[in-house]
Amino acid sequence: MNEEWRLIDSGPCDAFYNMALDEAIAIEVRKGGAAATLRLYSWDSPSLTLGCFQKASDINIEYCQSQDIPVVRRPTGGRAVLHSDELTYSFSARTDRKPFSYGLLDSYKRISTAFLIAFKKINVMAEPKKEMEKGRTLMRSPLCFQSSSFGEILLDNKKLMGSAQKRWSNGLLQQGSIPYFYHKEKLQGIFGAEKTASLRDCMKALKDVLPLLDDDAFKKAVASSFEEAFGIRLLLSAPSQEEDLLAEELLHQKYLQSQWNFSL
Repeated sequence: MNEEWRLIDSGPCDAFYNMALDEAIAIEVRKGGAAATLRLYSWDSPSLTLGCFQKASDINIEYCQSQDIPVVRRPTGGRAVLHSDELTYSFSARTDRKPFSYGLLDSYKRISTAFLIAFKKINVMAEPKKEMEKGRTLMRSPLCFQSSSFGEILLDNKKLMGSAQKRWSNGLLQQGSIPYFYHKEKLQGIFGAEKTASLRDCMKALKDVLPLLDDDAFKKAVASSFEEAFGIRLLLSAPSQEEDLLAEELLHQKYLQSQWNFSL
């Protein structure tokens, strides 16, 4: 393993800072100021993220406000995700060089392969979806976990992990969520009972399968699986000073702004 990438374990942070730091890291990686970076993190309170191009009208904003559920728009696409008890990841890398220079689907598949190895290490025999989802099905629901698309990770034909990727000419940012529990009441409040009626048939929460899952052990499995899948070494790191400063700038100028979060 000659090449060294970074591993940042941020622990729980607030929703707006999580998005700001992910984008700051992606910018530094694209500039060549940092190596490819896997960031693992969680949320300091239940939070909702919207996809970059998703309409805010897809959710019950009043309910979120009444329950103190922060709502923030992601830099990546896809649909809404309720984040609570889970492992969240982001991965930033250059796309003007191997192994991520072959397009979105190829990069997505490579990253998914690393997670499939990680699930296998904790005795969860997940598999990638091999068929393309019909466009009409994908558009029907505002929830990320309501349906799965090509290459996403399934268990018992239910979505185990949701991910979305943004690409530039010289880099990518992929963000993903692995829920540990299914929060029925909050999901119904945010999206309505009708839209969430079949959600339990579409998603699988990891602690439904492994009630005694150890979060630290799972994070170690993810890190070692990235090393195995890509033939690299992950060095435990912290965000650089440049990333910290940029994250603060993005936090205040973008992710805390209603214009960004609710303009669509």
